[in-house]
Amino acid sequence: MSDKAAILKALEQVSMPGGGTLAASGALSDIIVHQGKAYFSLSVAADQVANSEPLRKAAEEAAKAVPGIASALVTLTAEKAPSRAAPASAQEKPAVPAASGPMNPARIAVQGVKHIIAVASGKGGVGKSTTSCNLALAFAARGLKVGVLDADIYGPSMPKLFAIHGKPTLAGGRTLNPMQNYGVKVMSIGFLVDEEAAMIWRGPMVISAIQQMLREVAWGELDILVVDMPPGTGDAQLTMAQNVPLAGAVIVSTPQDLALIDARRGVAMFRKVEVPILGVIENMSYFIAPDTGKRYDIFGHGGAQAEAVRQGVPFLGEIPLAMNIRERSDSGLPVVVTEPDGPHAQAYLAIADRVWSLLEGETSRKAAPRIVFD
Repeated sequence: MSDKAAILKALEQVSMPGGGTLAASGALSDIIVHQGKAYFSLSVAADQVANSEPLRKAAEEAAKAVPGIASALVTLTAEKAPSRAAPASAQEKPAVPAASGPMNPARIAVQGVKHIIAVASGKGGVGKSTTSCNLALAFAARGLKVGVLDADIYGPSMPKLFAIHGKPTLAGGRTLNPMQNYGVKVMSIGFLVDEEAAMIWRGPMVISAIQQMLREVAWGELDILVVDMPPGTGDAQLTMAQNVPLAGAVIVSTPQDLALIDARRGVAMFRKVEVPILGVIENMSYFIAPDTGKRYDIFGHGGAQAEAVRQGVPFLGEIPLAMNIRERSDSGLPVVVTEPDGPHAQAYLAIADRVWSLLEGETSRKAAPRIVFD
């Protein structure tokens, strides 16, 4: 018997609240077993998420009791209601339930965290992770308590950007202590797997890993948690948007039309699940030649600002394409920390101020003194 079949058999012993067994309920996602660890999710009605924790724990314990399964990670998702009747015909597709906004019971708060924001992009390669890192450091420079969740499972960048090595320690039970540098708490799958390991994971494994890093980490008291989202608008992004109480999303794009098309999709996704758009950042906005001082608009210029106007969302600012941003990022020495008075750090600080004022109002702490990191 395969591990998957053995887990399904074990779940036949887990009873559903309304009768029947979990294995036969239709609420199970595909079960993934990787190196002795089982990953799967349970789909429940949005208004039953808070009451379904005992069912989740029972499923987890049943899976862990299967010989050869060292541990199990089971998450709840409210993306679909398992009790929905089948379509009347093969042509009729079931409708995707609309999100119920910030008060959706599926969006369970993270204890101690005041604001959670997503830094997202419609595609990869636009500098989203570098922006997330420097934006988080800019918040910290304003005296805020800041954390960063690296939700980009396939391409985790935060360990390198923050120059953090080693593995997190246990705070107790299943809870991990976050790693830390430059005054910012950080959690990434890059701390838990080998740097050169290929993350050949399917959707449920990715979602489970993100949920674990979000909810089973001792974040403590944070003013803001910056989530470096995976690029695109797929299942992982949608699940995060529907299940995490995001205070808003920041969209990163480069100026050219191809990137803006994808940024537009990102805006549409967050609007679909009623997550506020805090604004758009134009990254790699222009290039100043270091030898001549001449400016080049390599990817065009102003496209993201025009798109922000078109979408009716704030334009947060532009970040140039600059060699020292790239060099310092590669070395784990972000410009906000190592060149705090330089023009590039000032650009990130100005964007952080605008985001914080949107989160807290104009009477926010945006005028707090800048912290100088040792």
